[in-house]
Amino acid sequence: MSHSTYKPEWAPKKSDDAFACRVMTGVDGGHDGMPDSKTASAGKPAPVVRRRILSVDEYVQGVLSGNRMILSRAITLIESNAPAHFEIAQQVLKELLPHTGKSVRVGITGVPGAGKSTFIEALGCRLCEQGNKVAVLAVDPSSTVTKGSILGDKTRMEILAKQPQAFIRPSPSSGTLGGVTRKSRETLLLCEAAGFDVILVETVGVGQSETTVRSMVDFFLLMVLTGAGDELQGMKKGVMELADAILINKADGDNKQRALVARADYERILHYLRPATEGWATHAYTCSSLTGEGIADIWDVVEKFRQATQGSGVFTGRRRKQTLSWVYTMVEEHLRGLFFQNPNVLALKAGIENQVVEGRISATMAVQQLIRAFEQEGGHSK
Repeated sequence: MSHSTYKPEWAPKKSDDAFACRVMTGVDGGHDGMPDSKTASAGKPAPVVRRRILSVDEYVQGVLSGNRMILSRAITLIESNAPAHFEIAQQVLKELLPHTGKSVRVGITGVPGAGKSTFIEALGCRLCEQGNKVAVLAVDPSSTVTKGSILGDKTRMEILAKQPQAFIRPSPSSGTLGGVTRKSRETLLLCEAAGFDVILVETVGVGQSETTVRSMVDFFLLMVLTGAGDELQGMKKGVMELADAILINKADGDNKQRALVARADYERILHYLRPATEGWATHAYTCSSLTGEGIADIWDVVEKFRQATQGSGVFTGRRRKQTLSWVYTMVEEHLRGLFFQNPNVLALKAGIENQVVEGRISATMAVQQLIRAFEQEGGHSK
């Protein structure tokens, strides 16, 4: 047996070399920025290995050349909440904007368990085989308790992750509505500048997130299951009114007939709904991410949608409206931050909340008092 391994303590006492389990003793000396045993025992601080800080031009040139490492670092820069990173990120984005807008943006949402990740992998692999460069922006829900995310989409899309023409970026929703915020939009632009001609945005299919997704993509795909009451649930949330196509996944084996019945049901419902996009009729389709049946058909639908809307001008008009909507959404977020960070508001907030809870003042009166506090001279946060 090598001197660098030993038997674990739970190994049978009389075990011979037939007991194959061994434990490695580890690496001697410091590595990966960690202190060695001598440094640690001496109480010296661990050496920190830092990556070289890139300039704005290095970020721009790296993204434009398709350098995956620099693209990932640029996205991390966009996602950072540090003020210094924000300024650099905006400079990088400004330089890259002329190189964006050439992709087709597809939003994919649906209830948990609908098979979104499996479908995206099957579709992404097919698109890569056809010579496309595919970027997948997968937004994972963040825990409201720990604020953490699993970020497991890249693991679930194991085959697609190995494709040299694919790029998968899982991102935490950070508790925001649907997880699609300024950071997700700007990440999309970075991927376009890096030369990806298909952007697939997989989102958290819960609550009202679909409205936010709709505001940043060209084509919106709703994935549903059979036998889960999705028809009525979709009507209740209004999500079907946002969809450019409805896809019933897992149409294989014993479930295939049920999927065809569900498709017919959705077609009847869609007949009474207003189309999500002017000049385009929304229909329901079936596919199997397991067998690949119907995957090519749904992409043909996306291509027909792009041709029809580009020819009518709806495609360009929608993107212009989305950009303006993005501007005013960020203005609202900024004003919200100013309001809740205002010292006058902070001073009154707890007392007013108690009065509302105890029923001494109405909610409207509480709002008026808080706004008057915010508008007091000298109270605005800088």
